[in-house]
Amino acid sequence: MSECQCRKCPNGFDSVCWVDWGRENLCTATERHTVTNDSIQGTGVVPGVAYAPAVWVRPRPELPEAGEPIAEDAIDAEYARFEKAADTVAERLGARAQEAVGEAGEVLKATVGMVRDRGWRKAVKKNVRSLQRAEFAVVNATDKFIDMFEKAGGLMLERTTDLKDVRDRVIAELRGEEEPGLPNAHEPSVLFADDLAPADTAGLDTEIFTALVTELGGPTSHTAIIARQLGVPCVVATGTSLRDIPSGEKVLVDGASGTISRDVDEAKARAAVAESAEREKLIAQWEGPAATRDGHRMQLLANVADPKAARASAKSQAEGVGLYRTELNFLSAAKEPAVDEQAEIYRQVFEAFGDRKVVVRTLDAGSDKPIAYATLQEEENPALGVRGLRIARNNEGLMTRQLDAIAQAAESRPEGAQTWVMAPMVATRKEATWFAGLCRERGLTAGAMIEVPAAALLADTIMPELDFVSIGTNDLTQYAMAADRLSPQLAYLTDPWQPAVLRLIQMTCEAGKRHDVPVGVCGEAAADPWLACVLTGLGVSSLSAAANALPAVGAQLAELDLDDCRAMAEAALSAAGATESREQALAAIGR
Repeated sequence: MSECQCRKCPNGFDSVCWVDWGRENLCTATERHTVTNDSIQGTGVVPGVAYAPAVWVRPRPELPEAGEPIAEDAIDAEYARFEKAADTVAERLGARAQEAVGEAGEVLKATVGMVRDRGWRKAVKKNVRSLQRAEFAVVNATDKFIDMFEKAGGLMLERTTDLKDVRDRVIAELRGEEEPGLPNAHEPSVLFADDLAPADTAGLDTEIFTALVTELGGPTSHTAIIARQLGVPCVVATGTSLRDIPSGEKVLVDGASGTISRDVDEAKARAAVAESAEREKLIAQWEGPAATRDGHRMQLLANVADPKAARASAKSQAEGVGLYRTELNFLSAAKEPAVDEQAEIYRQVFEAFGDRKVVVRTLDAGSDKPIAYATLQEEENPALGVRGLRIARNNEGLMTRQLDAIAQAAESRPEGAQTWVMAPMVATRKEATWFAGLCRERGLTAGAMIEVPAAALLADTIMPELDFVSIGTNDLTQYAMAADRLSPQLAYLTDPWQPAVLRLIQMTCEAGKRHDVPVGVCGEAAADPWLACVLTGLGVSSLSAAANALPAVGAQLAELDLDDCRAMAEAALSAAGATESREQALAAIGR
C-alpha cells in the first residue's frame, strides 16, 4: 500500500479507503431507541424472529499501561515480537477470509488489510523506538487512528470497531492469551455484544447463533452487512440497556421492529418464531415480477456497486439496476481513471444485465466517500459541502469524461436497452438543465437524484428538464431532519418513516405525475416491505434496493391492493413521528 491520499486519513492509514462494503445493504427498519420494563428498542437491520438464551462475546483483553520503558538495545527485538504477533493474527484472519464467501470474505480481507497496514505498523514502530513495550505501542498507535476516525464521523466512525478488534487480537497474541470473540455456545443462542467485529460475524454458525444484538453499530456496520448476507435477525444500537440482560436469559428478538423482549411467554414466543419462519418460506417462493394483488405493477431494481455485484444481482428477481454507484469502483484510486478504463468497468455492469434497464449514478464522491482525485482536502462540514454534482462545478471535465465513458460502454448494449444516467445532489433547476444537456449530447437518458429537500420543493420546476428522477431516501432523510444518518443516537430522526420525509416524497411524486416523469426510490426505504407499500401508495413507480431484499418487498406488495397502499400512505402522512407513522399505516389495513 502506498501512503493514503484520502482526506479522511491524512496520517497514513489507508485501509479505510477500501470499498464501502455496505452501501447496498442499508437497514430496512430503523426504530426509536427506548427501553420498557420488558423490552429494549434498538435499530432493526435484518428482519426475522428468534427466541433463545442470550450469550455474550468473550471479553476483550485489558489494555496495558505504559509500564517500565524497554532498554534501547531491546528495540529491534521488541518490534520483531510485535511483527510476529501481528503477522500471526493476519494469517489467522486471512485463513478465515478464504473460507468465508461473498461479502463476509471481502470484509475479512479488509480487516486483514488493517492488520498489515503500513501506516499503522509504522506508528507502532515509532512508539517502540520511543522505548514503549509492544503492547502499549499497539494501543497508542491504534488510539491515534481511532481518534481520526471518530473526528471524521459517518462511515469512518463505524470502522473504529474493526480497529479495536485488530488491536485486541494483537495484544492477546503478544500475551499468549485466548483470542477474544465468539463464546463457546453449544445450543441455539442470541449473540450479544457491545459491537461485533468482522472476524466474529464472518464465520458465524447460524445454527448456533440465531440472532445478533449489539449496543453500538449502525445500519452500515459490518455486523449489519454480514448479518444480512447470513439471513440472521439483527438489531443494533440498543444503547447500554442491553447490559441488563445476563447470559442465559431467554429473549425474543424481532429484527424487523428492532425489539428485544424479556419475560415472554414461551408458547407465544415459539408461535412468533414459527410465524416468521412461514413468512420466510413465502418470501423464498416469490419469483416476480412485482405487482399489487389487483395488478398494479411496481418495477423492482437492484442497487449495485461494481461488476461482481452486478453479475450476482442479475441472477435475482431484479428487473434491472436502479442505482449503479460508480464511485465505489474508485475509492482507492489515486488519480482519475482514463475514459477507456472507466468504460470497460461500466461495460461489464451493462453486460451482466443484457437488455434490462441500468440506471447509472455519476460520481457521488465527497463526504463519507472520499476519492483522492475528486474530493476537496479540507471542508468544515463535508456532508453539506462539495460532493456529488457539485464537484463538477470547478472541474467540468471530471463529469464530461465520466459521461463519455458511460456512453462508450452503452454502445455495446443490445438495441433497445435502456441506459439512464442520474446526477447526485441536484438542488436547482439550473443544475438539472446543465446536467441533462450533457447527457443528451451523448444520447443518454437524463435524470437526477432527489435527495436535497430543495429539489423536492422545486420539483415542478426541475421535472420538465429531466426524463426521470430517483429519490435517495438516505440523504433526503438526513437533510430534511438535520440528523447524521449514521448516528445511533439520532436513529429516531433518520428513520425514513418520518412524516416530513414522506411529505417530500409525496410532493415529488405528484410533480412527476403532472409532468409525466417517472419517480423511483433507491434509498433504504425501498428495502422495507411495509414502507415499500406506502411508497407505492404515494405514487412511486420503481423501487431499487439490495437484490436480496427484493423478494420480501415483492411478496408483501402481492398481498395488498393499490387502494390498501394508498390508505397506508394517507395514514402515515398524518402521524406525529416515525414510530407512529408505521403503526398508523399498518392499522389502516387492519394489521
